[in-house]
Amino acid sequence: MTPDLIWGVLLLAGVGYEVFAIFNTKAGDTLSERVRAWFRTHTHPGRAVFAAVWVVFAGWFLVHILG
Repeated sequence: MTPDLIWGVLLLAGVGYEVFAIFNTKAGDTLSERVRAWFRTHTHPGRAVFAAVWVVFAGWFLVHILG
C-alpha cells in the first residue's frame, strides 16, 4: 500500500503542477517546455539526442513492463 500511495502522490503532484503551469501566463514552466530546453531541441544535435533517448527509454520501458 505504501508504494502505491507514494507513487500516487508523486503523480498527482506532477499533474497538479502541469495543470497550474498550463494555465498561468509564465512561459517555460510546462514539462514539454522544460524538456525542449534541457535537450535543446531547437538544434539538430539536441533533436537527435532527444530522439535517441526517447527511443531507448520507450524500448526499455516496454520490455520492463511486459517482461
